[in-house]
Amino acid sequence: MSEDKLSTLATDKENKLLLQTIIDSLSDAVSVVDENGIGIMVNRAYIRLTGMTEDQVLRKPATVDIAEGESVHMRVLQTGKPIKGVRMKVGPFRREVIVSCAPLIIKGKLKGSVGVIHDISELRRVMEELHRTRRLVRELESHYTFDDIIGNSEQIRETIERAKQAAATPACVLLRGECGTGKELFAHAIHHDSERADKPFIRVNCASLTDTLLESELFGYADGAFTGAKKGGRKGYFEEANGGTLFLDEIGAMGNEAQARLLRAIQEGEIIRVGESRARAIDVRLIVATNANLEEMVEQGRFRKDLYYRLNVFPIYLPPLREIKSDIPLLVNHFLAGLTKKYGRPIVDVSPEVYRRLKEYDWPGNMRELENVIARALINLGRDQDVIEAKHLVMPFGASPEAKEEEEAPLQGTLRQMHRTWEKDFLQRALKEANWNKAEAARRLDISIRSLYNKMHQHNLI
Repeated sequence: MSEDKLSTLATDKENKLLLQTIIDSLSDAVSVVDENGIGIMVNRAYIRLTGMTEDQVLRKPATVDIAEGESVHMRVLQTGKPIKGVRMKVGPFRREVIVSCAPLIIKGKLKGSVGVIHDISELRRVMEELHRTRRLVRELESHYTFDDIIGNSEQIRETIERAKQAAATPACVLLRGECGTGKELFAHAIHHDSERADKPFIRVNCASLTDTLLESELFGYADGAFTGAKKGGRKGYFEEANGGTLFLDEIGAMGNEAQARLLRAIQEGEIIRVGESRARAIDVRLIVATNANLEEMVEQGRFRKDLYYRLNVFPIYLPPLREIKSDIPLLVNHFLAGLTKKYGRPIVDVSPEVYRRLKEYDWPGNMRELENVIARALINLGRDQDVIEAKHLVMPFGASPEAKEEEEAPLQGTLRQMHRTWEKDFLQRALKEANWNKAEAARRLDISIRSLYNKMHQHNLI
């Protein structure tokens, strides 16, 4: 054999190896057939997906891997045109996939077909998990009543009275207050005290879902509305809550498109599923909550003014803990009653010094932060001890409970600036303790992963 032929063969071998290496690096499965529909190349992702070896596929007809459906390769070879998004089942495990194929045209001649195969079994698994979650949400009932709201301060008594007035009406209620002030607790209580108490109570955290997913979850979707959609379509939360109450938490996180759909639902008393044109009548009482400044968002164009007026029919302001410090002893005893039972400990007492120190702090995290501090104090309490002392407290920023007032540093900056500093420090500590696992940090902070990312962005932690 001549040197030229040897050189050509070597070059062809290197090019084939390079091409194989390239397609092996792809995460999607790839299959290539020649002009006769005979397999000539597959990648590693294809082997993992189909469960078939190269020997079972190469030099075999394009139909060899099909468990259910028609060969897209053969259709492309017959028409000479690309075909996209064909659903079928492949391999011995009948894996559900979506196949797209395109013709291989070389010097104007059809030389074969290349197909890309997307695994949708994982997407289906996620959708089924979402369906199971929806079933849990669908079965949700209001757990709390006004008797479960702890506090005897004038502000809390006035807030409860106003919430009871709201419960007696069908009007939309807007619960406003900082994180940890008990907005969900009030939502439960309002529903439980209303004429809809025996009907569904469904809670949706608007910040925990992307805008697209939020729309399909709130309003439902039609059959085939998107890839992975359940056959026959699915009801949204509005339809699930029909006759009852829909609680939309963190309403300020809702995107513009979802805001427009929500406005229509409120104004017209009907919803339209995603991918559908038929309107469906609904009878739902709305309770929404936010810690955002909606007025500021309206001015900035981030929240619809017309929707704001529709939601702000019966506003209720929930006071932060720093405004109702007289309720701290009641809250501490309430938290201890639950925590001692949870941790399997006998009831413990609290020293007067502990109450004094707790009242000195302004609690930017409100009741949720107070419960956390009490839980940590109980953990720090020895098994042979039955009184929580100041030494058992672990206050924010690692401040020692033994510190004297005269030794404390003077205030630096405004309350908003100090809160921003505190929040950034708290986020960093939570992320560090979770080894920068954002999902775990969000769980520990009891906020949505979306809220965590927003806060990280605000504090330049991304």
